[in-house]
Amino acid sequence: MSAVRDEVLRIAEGWIGTPYRHQGSLKGVGCDCLGLVRGVWREVYGSEPEAPRPYGADWAERGGSDRLVDAARRHFGAPISAQEAQPVDVLLFRWRPDCAAKHAGILSDTDHFIHAYEQAAVVRSALVPSWRRRIAAVFRFPEK
Repeated sequence: MSAVRDEVLRIAEGWIGTPYRHQGSLKGVGCDCLGLVRGVWREVYGSEPEAPRPYGADWAERGGSDRLVDAARRHFGAPISAQEAQPVDVLLFRWRPDCAAKHAGILSDTDHFIHAYEQAAVVRSALVPSWRRRIAAVFRFPEK
């Protein structure tokens, strides 16, 4: 792994146990799935590329724009295929094909990812088939 990828994984693992807080992004205090990715980005690159607009907690919303995927493209670059995903890539998920992507996590190894789990905390979860089939896009952290 590259130095950035090693750093991202170390930082993401440091967020495990942070309580779930919708729209939060403070390690040890509270975050949601986007707040986790934002917080890791801040620790790696020094600042956030943009402030997110308010967003709903329901990740099964239908219709509307795919704001999460669009923002990821602006800052991570072009998505890669799910088959090319490697540890430390950002995974975006959608509940169903007609829903916008509304959940994010960081792949920690080929079979697990780190994400903020509603009603719980930042956890490492198995990337079981029910999660895999909901992957909407995969992005790679850019080198510094």
